[in-house]
Amino acid sequence: MKLAIMQPYLLPYIGYFQLAAAVDKFVFYDDVNFIKNGWINRNRILLGDQVRYLTVPLSCASPSLKINQVLVEPRERWLRKLLESIRHAYAKAPHYPQVSTLIGRILAEPLAQISQLASHTVMEICKYLEIDTEFVPSSTKYGNAQLQGSERVLDICAREQASTYVNLPGGRALYDSEAFSARGVTLAFIEPNLCPYAQFDNAFHPALSILDVLMFNSKDSVRDMLRVEVSA
Repeated sequence: MKLAIMQPYLLPYIGYFQLAAAVDKFVFYDDVNFIKNGWINRNRILLGDQVRYLTVPLSCASPSLKINQVLVEPRERWLRKLLESIRHAYAKAPHYPQVSTLIGRILAEPLAQISQLASHTVMEICKYLEIDTEFVPSSTKYGNAQLQGSERVLDICAREQASTYVNLPGGRALYDSEAFSARGVTLAFIEPNLCPYAQFDNAFHPALSILDVLMFNSKDSVRDMLRVEVSA
C-alpha cells in the first residue's frame, strides 16, 4: 500500500494532486503547527497577466496553534469577494462555468476550521477528477502527536501497514531511505509534471492553484496530467 502525508493546502497546485493520485491513502497532517504565509489558506491564480494570491481570511491564526485549531472567518465577510475575484480572473476561460460552480459549492461549505476547508477543497476536486484515493486527517486516527519528524511518519506507515511512503521532491532533504528500509518501508518520490498549457494569450505561469489548471483544461486532460512516475 502506498501512503502520502501532507499538510492540508487550499486549492493546491497540480503536484499535490499528482501525489494524491499516486497513492492508495493520503493523510492530511492537520495537527502540526500552523505556518503563516504558507499554502494552508491561500494559493496563486492568474489575474490578467499577473500572478495574484487568493486568500481565505483566518481568525486569530498563530504558529502556536495547530492547523486544526485555526478558524476561518465568517463566510459573509469574504466569500462573495473571493468568488468575484475568480470571476474577474477566469470568466473568459473555456471551463469557467462548470469549474466556478464547483469551487463556489466547495468554498461555501460551512466548515469552521481551515484544516477542514483546505482538506475539503482537495477531496472534492479529487472526487471531480475521479481520483479514488482514501483520505484521513492525522488528528482523528493515530494519537501519536508526541512523535516528531520521520519517527511520526514511520509510526503512521506502520499503523497503516504501508509498504511505500511517497513524497514530493522536498522530502529528499528530510528523510533517510535507510531508516525507512529498516522499518520495512520503501521511501519513494514523484517529480511533479508542470506541463505547459494555454493561459489565454499570456506566457505560461507554472505551479499555480489547481483552479487555474481546471479553468483551462478539460477534466480528461487534467486526469492525463496527473499520471506521474513513482521512483526511489
